[in-house]
Amino acid sequence: MRDGTVAGELPGGGHRDGERRGPGPRDAERGGGGRRGARARSGTMDAGRLLARATAAPALVVVAWLAVSLPLLMGGVFRPVPAVALFAPVAALVLWLGLRSRAGGAPAETRDGPDTVPRWPVWSVFAVTAAFLVLQVVMCSEQIVVRRDPASYVQFATWLAEHGSLPIPLMEGAFGGPHGVLRFESPAFYQDGGAVVPQFMAGWPLVLAPAGWIGGARAMVLAAPLLGACCVLSFAGLVARLVGPRWAPAGALLLALTLPMLYVSRNTFSELPAIVLLLGGLSLMHDARREPGGGPDRRVAGLKSFLGGAALGLIVLVRIDGLRDVLPVLAFAGLLIARRRASGYWTAGGLLLGAGAGVVEGLTMSRPYLSYLRGSLVPLAAIAAAVLVATVLMVVALRWDRTGARLRRAGAAVARGRLPAAAAFLTVLVLVGFAVRPLVQTVRRTPATRDDTMNARFIEAIQKIQHLPVDGARQYSELSLYWVVWYIGIPALLFAALGAALLVRRLLRGQSPEWLLPYAMVVWTTSQVLVRPGITPDHPWASRRLAGLVIPGLLLFTVFASAWAVKRARRLGYGPKAVRACAVAGVALMLLPIVLTSGGYLVTRTERGEVSAVDGMCRALRPGASVVVVEQAAADRFLQVVRGMCGLPAARTAGGASREDVLGVADAVHRAGRRPVIMASRPDQVAPYGTPRHVLHLVTRQDGRTLTGPPGGTWGLTMDVWIAEPARP
Repeated sequence: MRDGTVAGELPGGGHRDGERRGPGPRDAERGGGGRRGARARSGTMDAGRLLARATAAPALVVVAWLAVSLPLLMGGVFRPVPAVALFAPVAALVLWLGLRSRAGGAPAETRDGPDTVPRWPVWSVFAVTAAFLVLQVVMCSEQIVVRRDPASYVQFATWLAEHGSLPIPLMEGAFGGPHGVLRFESPAFYQDGGAVVPQFMAGWPLVLAPAGWIGGARAMVLAAPLLGACCVLSFAGLVARLVGPRWAPAGALLLALTLPMLYVSRNTFSELPAIVLLLGGLSLMHDARREPGGGPDRRVAGLKSFLGGAALGLIVLVRIDGLRDVLPVLAFAGLLIARRRASGYWTAGGLLLGAGAGVVEGLTMSRPYLSYLRGSLVPLAAIAAAVLVATVLMVVALRWDRTGARLRRAGAAVARGRLPAAAAFLTVLVLVGFAVRPLVQTVRRTPATRDDTMNARFIEAIQKIQHLPVDGARQYSELSLYWVVWYIGIPALLFAALGAALLVRRLLRGQSPEWLLPYAMVVWTTSQVLVRPGITPDHPWASRRLAGLVIPGLLLFTVFASAWAVKRARRLGYGPKAVRACAVAGVALMLLPIVLTSGGYLVTRTERGEVSAVDGMCRALRPGASVVVVEQAAADRFLQVVRGMCGLPAARTAGGASREDVLGVADAVHRAGRRPVIMASRPDQVAPYGTPRHVLHLVTRQDGRTLTGPPGGTWGLTMDVWIAEPARP
């Protein structure tokens, strides 16, 4: 077996990497020796190149946009004209550098040679992606009222699209100056000093902002299906590179039908750009490795490595916990440097630049958020420092002649010994350990902060609805492997375990080096997420933690194991038709439990009508208003909505504020030349200040909540906003 190749054994035949045959009778029958054969080879070559380039392009576009938009935001000039003017040439350059190839006419980015990539896998991948996009656009939710993260990101992006700078000013002058009874914070928007600071990292809002320039909040929510389709396309590209183009449609279909992917791509979750950057970055790293060495080709490989490292590093700008996910890339770059590969320096440079941009943005523009996460970020920073030190020591040890020779001999001994088989067995044993974990552990966390207490009460409410023992400290983390089973099914999980075991054995034997970085990232992140998901455990909400890399990574192993099984069947002498039938049946078997879980969700709409309802509320408030929210639920949901989408100053009353305090604020607003508007969820809450007026009434559905079983069904959701305008004294 050459390099652990699987693609050359897939249904439909084909050669393994680097193999060439002279034309024979069968080639002549197919036109291999004439003009028809040349056209066919050209068509298949173009198909392979098209698949490789189309699947890497989304990540390159996101890299180019973030490279342009982040400096503009930090300079306070993130506006459409300069952003688009700079983005056009930068995107053209990045796409040219990332998609070109010096590998002659062969599409070096795919596992098969130029004459083994037919058109049908390419068009099948595009068809799956297009169908997924259409479905998600039709079923897209409209979470813009702040209750959970998707709406928080929309409001963050809305402010950036409208103002192009951070932080958000308090606008105390619109209330007649500072008042002791007024506060300006709300969920996901901290009051820090003399301003309001959004909670999350700026990467995803920067990607959403152009949609806001084009079509406001309605276009922003539609950006989620578009990025979700890019995730499916990027995953198909990685499958094509690592397993083979003929398996790319199966990979795309498996991922597209999982409930977590459907869920995150109907809502503006930050996992979407993170997945695109991760899968695209891994594809670029694979493409760089496939480039021939020497001269200009080395520079092409180096630039692709740099862009791949930058894409992976920029995950930190999107999600701060992405720092954990990309640590294997640092070790991988060190290994390349230790082996005197120039691509190692390019990879490390791109990774450090991208991750450094995220860290700088976090420390300068999202510091309250990082402070809130201090309990988990400090250990993560320590782990990152340890990995960096270990990588440096590894490079020194491998490049020093005395220790390097010994380590190489030790590596050769490992490849010949029993360790590869033992590691494969250990992989299966770890899976068994996660399966029995609920029998020996119940994960609890004592609430230590206000947010923890709110989460505990939320969990208790769900437990009461589902008739479970009431225990708000329960985290249900011990069920993490069963979460995976809900969403991909037992057949896919077993094939994933087989694929992981086969791959670790190959890697320890020095085979399949193209799998080293993807395998390390998938195993590293999956093991940590399964041990400690770190998320409120209601589903489908908690499924977003699996969508980032756990489910795509396990499905990648699943497809690899499927290809390996097909190869074994061919070696046992089964004919091509029987092998193809078994392959199709195997994919169908894995799809069945996935569809059984996600089937109801496929045709379920939630969070509909919020954009129109908020637009109506903003029109009712009218220009010149200064809004004071006197009730907690309304303030939590609508404070930043009023400030961002309605473009009006907004504040909330502190606990214990009396009617006289509120009327005093209203008098100050009148003196400032503006109209005071008092807002709450019920008419009786605003009646003491004037005639109640109903400005928002929405009856819709929201995703249901489950703790111990796969999600299903929806819950009702009703939102009301009432206002009153105090008369001038």
